[in-house]
Amino acid sequence: MEIAVIGGTGVYDPGVLQDVHAVAVSTPYGDVQVQVGTFQGREVAFLARHGAGHAVPPHRVNYRANIYALYQLGVKSIFATAAVGSLQPEWKPGDFCLLDDFIDMTHRRDSTFFEGGDAGVVHVDYTEPYCGELRQYLLDAAREVGLFVHPTGTYVCTEGPRYETPAEVRLFASWGAHVVGMTQVPEVVLAREAQMCYAGIAMITNFAAGISPTKLTHAEVLAVMEENATKLQRLLFAAIGRVPPGRHCARGCHEAARELGSLGRPS
Repeated sequence: MEIAVIGGTGVYDPGVLQDVHAVAVSTPYGDVQVQVGTFQGREVAFLARHGAGHAVPPHRVNYRANIYALYQLGVKSIFATAAVGSLQPEWKPGDFCLLDDFIDMTHRRDSTFFEGGDAGVVHVDYTEPYCGELRQYLLDAAREVGLFVHPTGTYVCTEGPRYETPAEVRLFASWGAHVVGMTQVPEVVLAREAQMCYAGIAMITNFAAGISPTKLTHAEVLAVMEENATKLQRLLFAAIGRVPPGRHCARGCHEAARELGSLGRPS
């Protein structure tokens, strides 16, 4: 099971996977329910980041358990969706963005597997935070299905669950960031520590505060996600179909923490 999809806000089911069944995975950080099915004859794991029906807020997601569970299942490539607000007036609701960088504004989250002691300490390079190979598969898939995507984008991750203030939005935009959300960190960080490739697919659902002419609501976010769910699904599975079996990342994602060896991936 080399490929997983992490579904964010509005993406709560495994879509076109066949023969779907639930798998309970026990990790040192808690138990995780993963849906497993097949696509074009290959096993694919699906994990709803916020649980069924959006039961878990972003600051309470057990990111370490989720990533470790996928690691234990043998996953090497993760496609993760995220609903985001636009920081730039020309980036509009309904647009897709393939993330290539992030700014971490969280402050209460467990963001490493390596806490010292027996676990050791690791300082992982993040020159390329998101896997360039997986992003290229997504770009090629977008052309295949006729979908416009912004090929790169910088994501600001805030603590949540509140939305950002207009002053914060002006600051983030002045830094050159493009979108804002609440879930990419520490998810992408932990995936790199676990030596897995990670691609972030952001769906712009609203303009951020101060840019939007109206007040923000979660219902607005869900409505835009629902409207574009079919497009997102087509993009995801066209990209998954391009990932070769037994792929080893040429960008070095699979060796990012090699000085400490394995976290315990089953052989």
